[in-house]
Amino acid sequence: MTTTTPEYPMARAAGCPFDPPPELRELQQETPLTRVRLWDGSTPWLVTRYADQRAVLTDPRVSADMTHPTYPRQAAGGGTLSFIGMDDPEHARLRRMVGSAFAVKKVAAMRPMVQRIVDDALDEFLGGPKPADLVEGFALPVPSLVICELLDVPYSDHGFFQDNSKTMINRDSTPKQRAEASGNLGRYLGALIASKMDDRGDDLLSRLCERIKAEELSIEQATAMAVLLLIAGHETTANMIALSTLLLLRNADQLKLLRDADDPAVASRTVEEMLRYLNITHGGRRRVALEDLEVAGQLIRKGEGLVLPNEIANRDADAFPDPDRLDITREARHHVAFGFGVHQCLGQPLARLELEIVYRTLYRRAPDLALATEFENIPFKHDGFVYGVYELPVTW
Repeated sequence: MTTTTPEYPMARAAGCPFDPPPELRELQQETPLTRVRLWDGSTPWLVTRYADQRAVLTDPRVSADMTHPTYPRQAAGGGTLSFIGMDDPEHARLRRMVGSAFAVKKVAAMRPMVQRIVDDALDEFLGGPKPADLVEGFALPVPSLVICELLDVPYSDHGFFQDNSKTMINRDSTPKQRAEASGNLGRYLGALIASKMDDRGDDLLSRLCERIKAEELSIEQATAMAVLLLIAGHETTANMIALSTLLLLRNADQLKLLRDADDPAVASRTVEEMLRYLNITHGGRRRVALEDLEVAGQLIRKGEGLVLPNEIANRDADAFPDPDRLDITREARHHVAFGFGVHQCLGQPLARLELEIVYRTLYRRAPDLALATEFENIPFKHDGFVYGVYELPVTW
């Protein structure tokens, strides 16, 4: 039984880059909740079990407000990350302004566009020299092109926004570096929004301009929303494409099953299993109690913080039998990779669509895809709030 307050986040085991840290697994097995120590010395409650996390994420007595004085922040500095760091009703009001762009039917209509982007990116990647880095050559360009098209952001500026995004999500960035990167993106997107105020098109930034014109939204609020959408729209999916490809290359039976399947449902199930198994958003969802409440028999006092690491909740055997086995045939859509409740990820329909198209296209067009280096040489993003690999040398 753990008697000291463990530091959070914990390190993964050497040689097990796809699995949650062993200490997280031990804590999940020992007790539903335990105190952990964060970077600033605060000691919020760690919630490790699947059912308890879902209960917390739907409890109105629990707040996502990042400006709350005892909110358990992931790092020093930073703002509210737009509406995801707010509570209702303001959270719901702002979220509705962009929600329609990510509605299931709206996203489904984007399938031909996403397929074209994937095909074009693969034409260039597979037609180039080999070995090559799948991250820079394919995994990063695809979601970047998609979000650029959705927002009407010039893809020619992708180097600028990717560099600043990397700084913002790097755990080792200083508050000053993070603020500078955020400011760079804010000024860039603010200028784009200003340029669209009198010349609007059929894109998401133009829709935000309409809200500004109607005085429902300030320019500052619109800019913060645009920064959030730009970062979330490419960083998470890009890392998922590369990391899941590496995992499939390490599980040849699963890769063959996916590649040879004629049923599109296999790719859809693969998306859900990869999201469950890999969990690329790290550091745990953060909340703070607005009043006394009980979670799994433990009293949580008003003002105490809670940390909910989805990577271990999605390995809870009570929710997913044999959770450490990769199985693309399992029904895993009830995972919490996208969160749960009112704050669950707004862009999940688009992420699912992009991943499904990549999984149905990449491995068929490159049936001999293979690592071009030793697995031990792959650089993993242990220093990031978004997990993945810095590069993935492959050949075909």
